[in-house]
Amino acid sequence: MIQISNLTKSYGKQVLYSDVTLSIGPREKVGFVGRNGSGKSTLFRLILGEEQPDSGIIGIPKGYKIGTLEQHIKFTQKTVLEEVATALSEDEIYDHWKAEKILFGLGFTEPDMEKQPESFSGGYQIRMNLAKLLVQNPHMLLLDEPTNYLDIVSLRWLKGWLRAFQGEVIVITHDRGFMDEVTTHTMGVVRRQLRKLKGDTITFFETLDHEDEIHEKSRVNQEKRIKEIEEFVARNMARASTAGRAQSRLKLLDKMERIEKLDHDAMLAFRFNHVKCPGRVVMEACDLSFSYNGNPDNALFKDLTFAVGAQDRIAIIGKNGKGKSTLLNLLAGELKPLTGGMSTHPSIKIGHFGQTNIQRLDLECNILEELSSANPSLNNQRLRSLAGAMMFPGDAVEKCIKVLSGGERSRVLLGKILANPTNLLLLDEPTNHLDMESIEELTEQLDEYEGAVIIVTHSEMILRDIATKLIVFNGENAQLFLGNYDDFLEKIGWDDEPKAKKKEDKEKRVDVPDVIPAGQKSQKKRERSFA
Repeated sequence: MIQISNLTKSYGKQVLYSDVTLSIGPREKVGFVGRNGSGKSTLFRLILGEEQPDSGIIGIPKGYKIGTLEQHIKFTQKTVLEEVATALSEDEIYDHWKAEKILFGLGFTEPDMEKQPESFSGGYQIRMNLAKLLVQNPHMLLLDEPTNYLDIVSLRWLKGWLRAFQGEVIVITHDRGFMDEVTTHTMGVVRRQLRKLKGDTITFFETLDHEDEIHEKSRVNQEKRIKEIEEFVARNMARASTAGRAQSRLKLLDKMERIEKLDHDAMLAFRFNHVKCPGRVVMEACDLSFSYNGNPDNALFKDLTFAVGAQDRIAIIGKNGKGKSTLLNLLAGELKPLTGGMSTHPSIKIGHFGQTNIQRLDLECNILEELSSANPSLNNQRLRSLAGAMMFPGDAVEKCIKVLSGGERSRVLLGKILANPTNLLLLDEPTNHLDMESIEELTEQLDEYEGAVIIVTHSEMILRDIATKLIVFNGENAQLFLGNYDDFLEKIGWDDEPKAKKKEDKEKRVDVPDVIPAGQKSQKKRERSFA
């Protein structure tokens, strides 16, 4: 365990921590939440001794090893085994069998040991970094955004591995679903203090909200009491018969410890601007295939057919590099299919949040100018209101795009989508770089949106919250799945995972197949509703 006592840390006038006392107990797995810039990564650096506190002590037992998972993956050796062996201690530098044992446990085969590290997927590269941690036999893991760059299959593997880890863990992630599935406690930065509570993020935030509510009621009651005393003093101070009582009330006021109004972080506060589409279907794709080099043999997907209803929630899921973003860009009209085609309702209005769209923000423009470029007809008041909803109040709209963080640029792009009415949203990992609270608000607004949504995401929480249909990149092609994410896991599952045992008494499937392989037409004539 580690013990933090009376810790204070600041940068100039910005105080991150003030007189913090906290402990991490044996086998506790702690999810660390908080706004970007609140000091989460700073605490990691303090624990590792990479930075020093202004005051206070971080007590770490003698011989207690702390391992960290680097966010940026880089390899220096020619083979997987050699790369992992670099983490062995000087006394064990030739004990490659220890590295082999751990790699086998993480799913690597004997032939894999001699392959180049760069030849593996992002998920398996993360496993290599984990193997480098484990050969050091750490007692605690500090994990800063370990889900970055991982696909959904790798995320599922990492969750299982962390749950089984026998030491202590502190994990920073904006993926609430991931955090809640692997942690025993939740910790957060609350007004320059660290609060740690047993339970998931829901329990944590509900507790804080309840405490804030009690605090505010006490503050309001105190203000009423102060007002009553001040009115009594004003009425009675000038009278000789009551001046003594008035004076005593003044002394009471002087001794009273005032309850201050709590400060709160800014929050996303918006609704997607929806325009109704009269048709029941807003888009249809028929026999879509795509290849970047025009060669059908290298197609990312083939013969994909599906329809998008006016209020559908379709998630595109699968491993990295399989074609998910490509498909979304194809639907947005930014790419041309190799074969097949698409048709859209005449009233279609698309809002596209693409990874390349963020890169297209004009770095020399300020926030207000960038929002205006999305809809020049909006007046200054409307633009400033839109910026405020994206957490850019007042003079913040004058910030240049080039100085913004990744999360801030994501909010600018969301604002550009909000600047116009839409009835179909195409969203490629819109939660990237957003903090947990912003992700919560975005998910809620997607759920309430009256139009259709097609989203690329690796978040199982978002999948479960909003997706009613799936386009799955699983294996060598893409398939349409008519059902939610849990239905998919139960009935199909991921290729890299053991198949779940089917219950013998499971109800028979309906006439329409759960999975429609690419290119296979439904036997029922598709009803067209374009009008």
